Amino acid sequence: MTLFFRRVEPCDLDFMAEVFSRPEVVAHRPDPTPDSREVCADKLVRDIAHWDRHGFGRWTVEAARRPVGFGGLTVVEDSRDLNVSYHVHPDHWGHGHASAIAAHAVEHGFGTLRAPRLRGLVRAANPASARVLLKLGFREDGEVTLHGAPTLRYVLDA
Repeated sequence: MTLFFRRVEPCDLDFMAEVFSRPEVVAHRPDPTPDSREVCADKLVRDIAHWDRHGFGRWTVEAARRPVGFGGLTVVEDSRDLNVSYHVHPDHWGHGHASAIAAHAVEHGFGTLRAPRLRGLVRAANPASARVLLKLGFREDGEVTLHGAPTLRYVLDA
């Protein structure tokens, strides 16, 4: 199925709240409490501001004109790397959407943005997410602390 990638918009709040309120989506966080609508509204404001500031960011990803997930690239404050993210609604797991979102981010990061290196952060307890990055050629590059918990860093050089 063909995916369509577009800039996140205020109208995405309902879908964002639906995705991040699901326990299975947030299960690998240090605090696996599902996000409230208010937390999602704050995320959406930050995502829109990132687009305004940098000209790129996270996309709303659609299939057959319906949203299936979010993903994209964000600036990493403590390095020159861009961070790759991908979150798919559980109703759409198992269709290769996470891999397609990550692959699109890699293509955009290296092709359009000319980034020298991309990174992805994955909790050790989430091997499915790590497999997405490994299939694209990322390599494990140590551990960082994210939100107070150890997190594996994967990198891919241009």
